This record gives sequence, C-alpha cells and structure tokens, in this order.
Amino acid sequence: MSAAAGALERAYRDERAAVLATLTRRLDGDLALAEDVVQDAFVAAAVDWDRRGAPQRPGAWLTTTAWRKALDRLRHDRVAAAHVPDMPMSSEFEYDESSLEDDQLAMLFACCHPALNPEARMALTLRSVAGLTVPEIARAFLSTEVAMERRLGRARHKVSNARIPVSVPSDDLLPERLAGVLRVVYLIYTEGHTATRGAAAVRGDLCEEAIRLARLLVRLMPDESEARGLLALLLLTDARRAARLDAAGALIALPEQDRTRWDAGRIEEGRGLIRGRPGPYLIQAAIAALHSEAPTWEATDWRQIAALYAQLERYDASPVVTVNRAVAVGFAAGPVAGLAILDAVAGDERLARYQPLHAARAELLARAGEHAAADAAYELAIALTENEATRAALAARRTAAGRS
Repeated sequence: MSAAAGALERAYRDERAAVLATLTRRLDGDLALAEDVVQDAFVAAAVDWDRRGAPQRPGAWLTTTAWRKALDRLRHDRVAAAHVPDMPMSSEFEYDESSLEDDQLAMLFACCHPALNPEARMALTLRSVAGLTVPEIARAFLSTEVAMERRLGRARHKVSNARIPVSVPSDDLLPERLAGVLRVVYLIYTEGHTATRGAAAVRGDLCEEAIRLARLLVRLMPDESEARGLLALLLLTDARRAARLDAAGALIALPEQDRTRWDAGRIEEGRGLIRGRPGPYLIQAAIAALHSEAPTWEATDWRQIAALYAQLERYDASPVVTVNRAVAVGFAAGPVAGLAILDAVAGDERLARYQPLHAARAELLARAGEHAAADAAYELAIALTENEATRAALAARRTAAGRS
C-alpha cells in the first residue's frame, strides 16, 4: 500500500465522522447532500494525494474540499444565495447544550432521529456515519441488497423532503435516541466480529471502534443499565478475538479455542458491568459471561444459556435470537430438541438466505446422525457465505461431519 493510500484509509477511518458532522451542520441538516460531497471529497483525495502527497491536516483538507463541492452543487441548483449567508466558514463544529464531545458519537445521536422509523434511521446511520456498505447493512437487517438500497433511498428522501434536522441533540433528548444508538454500535461490532465479505474473518478496526463508542456511552449515561450491558457484551465477546484465528487467519471454532488466550482483563471488566435492570444487552452479556466462566467447552452451562435465550426472546422476538436459542437447546437437551426449534422458524422468509441458520441446522443434523441432510445444509450455508475465511471454516466442518 502506498503512503497516500495509507493516509487516505486512515482519514476515512479517523476523520470521516467529523467532516460529515461539519458539513451536515453547515448545510442546515441536509444529510443527503453532506454525504454526497464528503464522498466526492474522498474521491478527490484519492487522486490529489497520490499526485502531491497527503496534506498535514487531512481533516481540514477534506472539509474544505467537501464544502467547495457543496457550494458548487448549490450554485448549480440556483439556491446558493439562500444558503450561503447562514453558513459559517469556520471548520469548528459546535455542540449547543450538549455533552457530546466525540464527533462519531455525536453523529450517531444526530442521525437516530425519532421522525424516521427505527430500521430506516439505523440503516441510514450505519451507511452515513459508520461507513458500512449496503451488503453489510442488508445482512444486519436480514434483507436483500436491492431492498436495502430502496430503504436507504426512502430514508434520505424523507430527511430531505420533510426537512428533518440532522443536528446534535441537546442532553434532554439523548435518552429517547439511546436505543437506536446502542443498536447501531452493536451492529458495527457484529460486522467487525464476523465480516460479511472479503478474505479476513474479523475486522478489528470495527470491533475496536464499537468498543470505544460503547465506553463513551457508559461515560455519558452511567445510570443506563443497557449501555453498560452493551459494553459488557462487547468486551466479553471480544475477549476471545485472539483465540478465534490461527496463524494463517483461519477461523477456530469455540470448542477448539485455546482459552488461555482469552483476554482476562476484558473478561473481568465485562463481568463487572453486568448489573441493573435486565434488558436485551445485559441478558446477552450474561450469556457471554457464562461462556467466559467455563474452563472447557464441555463444562459450558448450556441449560442456563438456553434459559437466558428464552428470556431474551421476550425482549427481542427476532428469528436470529430463536436460531441462537435452538443451538443452545441443542447442546442442553440434544440435537433433536434444537432442530424442533429451527423447524418452527424455517418458514420465515427473512431466514431463507440467513447463513447461520443453515450452518446451525447442519451441525444439529450431523450430531443427530442425519448425515445426508447435514451435508445438504452445509452446502447451502457455504453457498450463502461471501466471506472467504467463514466459507473455509464451514467447508472444513462439512468434511469433518462427513467422516463422523
């Protein structure tokens, strides 16, 4: 990778949220236009920095370039005169009556506007602020890429036509937007923990960014048990990251992981956060804690984990939770019991292309001795996988199941 390409990658990771925040504010909350010109600025940077070298202040360069492109766009539409007088040229982004000092977190709260339905605002936030791709967002919502493109388009259209202000909310408005922000951070981590596409199974940059944002949320709202629950869940899950991959980057399944490589510090910190009124993230954190407490795979308390998933279903009646409960029940009460739960959700159209369902079904069938059906389920799971490392891991499990 060239020096310019490396600088551009770092700028996209570190500067994009601040630049987008500044442009959105200058453009009176016009997120759609801000997104377009910021993306244009990065395209311009790819050309200019390769020729001249990266500037000393990449964020300022990108902000200035994006602002000029916005003015060009507005002049082209013959509305510049109505906007320019009210747009300060300062690159400083102010937060009126808000405790939000981190640009990324500020933009998460800004985009999670209650005027948009929950899924639309979360999808828009993941695309605009977190920079996730449409396929990655589609996977998070059990949707197709085409449907997600349409959903994002409708959300941008509503923001623009209804003139929904995309601005940093004051402190009194933060609680009503917290649930959406927590979900966005959770989905950022999920994409990092299990990447949708590419060669690498894990995207450590997304994992670390999600944990950073979760820490800021706990610091900002220390009395919110679900903020603590999310941070606990991420820490306890991420504690296993080093043990999930071998030296070649291949995935190592949980039963085969070297538990001495788990991060004891993150496990201790995560456990210490599990307190307060139970909610979806605290319950998931409790499940992760049970995994961390088991000295071996065989010692895992699957009955308790299955019970916690049943409790989680009362808060989050999603088919994804049901698939996870089926896996836990399959270990607690046998594969046939787990398969019965999967059969109950098999008709849900959202799960038709959900790879973890077919992978779970394959493993349960293999353990039940139904090898032909297991092989077919593995074949489908592999076909639905776009990540090379995950596909290789499924292929290896398929081969092993065929030998048993």
